[in-house]
Amino acid sequence: MSRAMHVAIVDDEQDMRQSISQWLALSGFTTETYCDGLDAIAAIGSDFPGVVITDIRMPGLDGMGLLKRLNMLDSTIPVILITGHGDVPMAVEAMRLGAFDFLEKPFDPEKMMALAERAAKARAQAMEARALRTELADGATMMRRLVGDSAVMQRLREDILDIGQADGHVLIDGETGTGKTLVAHALHAVGSRSGRKLVSVNCAGMDETAQIARLFGPMSSDSTERPITDQARGGTLVLEDIEALSEAAQARLLAFMDAQGTPAETRIIAICNAHQQNRTLEDALRPDLFFRLGAHQIVLPPLRAREEDILALFTEYLAQFAEDYGCAVPNVSMPEAAQLLQAPWPGNVRQLVTIAERCVLQSRREDGALMSLIMADNEAAGEAMTTEGKPLKEHVEAFERILIDNTMRRHKGSITAVMEELRLERENGKIWSCALGLRLNRG
Repeated sequence: MSRAMHVAIVDDEQDMRQSISQWLALSGFTTETYCDGLDAIAAIGSDFPGVVITDIRMPGLDGMGLLKRLNMLDSTIPVILITGHGDVPMAVEAMRLGAFDFLEKPFDPEKMMALAERAAKARAQAMEARALRTELADGATMMRRLVGDSAVMQRLREDILDIGQADGHVLIDGETGTGKTLVAHALHAVGSRSGRKLVSVNCAGMDETAQIARLFGPMSSDSTERPITDQARGGTLVLEDIEALSEAAQARLLAFMDAQGTPAETRIIAICNAHQQNRTLEDALRPDLFFRLGAHQIVLPPLRAREEDILALFTEYLAQFAEDYGCAVPNVSMPEAAQLLQAPWPGNVRQLVTIAERCVLQSRREDGALMSLIMADNEAAGEAMTTEGKPLKEHVEAFERILIDNTMRRHKGSITAVMEELRLERENGKIWSCALGLRLNRG
């Protein structure tokens, strides 16, 4: 196990508490024990990073009562109930109420440890998802993730701040890999609904019946999930692949929007991810829905339209992946910088991120692999590298910036150390630009 997994053990019998604690400790768990449910509920908060194993029959607050109290506190805390033979119907009821699982006495310690490990992993995933949602709700964090100093990116950040504060629906368009989902989250994070729910659903991959049921209900009789529009009520609903909605689903969506009044109770951000050849998004949606969703429109620029951001983005992701994998940041040569600038980038930022990660991974085994990575990736996408070179001045400036940026990271932002290593004059504007960019990205 790569991280300590926590288990709270609740049982009124001291021998049982100690035995379970010892068994779990042998498997690397961190345990804490409580003699009754009231002590446990007083100590366990919504940020508890682990699992609760509790006897179902205890004086005072029993296992069922503890389960209900924990569900009100945080329904993602896994609760495993220990039952006697005659308590199985009660345990089945507990499962219906949200218990993770139950163990019937006498139980196999190996089974208990396997169940605890599975529950702990589920809890870790829930907490990671919560941390991600918190990050996505932070407007400043989201805006920092929109990296780039090009004019189009500066305009995009201004548009997000303006439109985020408005209350109309939004339509986001752009090529694959340009960051449309990130922009949708940023719009929510900087707006007045940032403290409310953001619910996202992909409209593709479902037939018309499934689209309508998932979005508007009624759900199937055996489903406990509410329709997406109910889940997002009062917050923001992100509809990915909006062009995949059937005619009937589009009509239902329009009726839902009409019934909300002004201002809308739920803000809708629609994302288009693909157009059929010779067909626009306006062709794919019924006109009244298109104009309602398009009260505000954002079209994300492809990477090839923001060439001055390519090298900054690439070095930023190289540094991130090098830190993740615990290795040095690979050096980028002038020919490789030129190759990055000339690549067609059909997959846009998503493709650039993939190549940056592969470059870091390959740098641990060999050098000089970046150019072959770029060539192979674009050939696989059916795109030929351009043969038209850029002016030498552009290559030199790009290489200078990469060299300064890499040296700045190595010296942890020390301008003096960079100037001494590269023998730069203090008046050199590039070093101050790199220093400012590095500090902004660290945020």
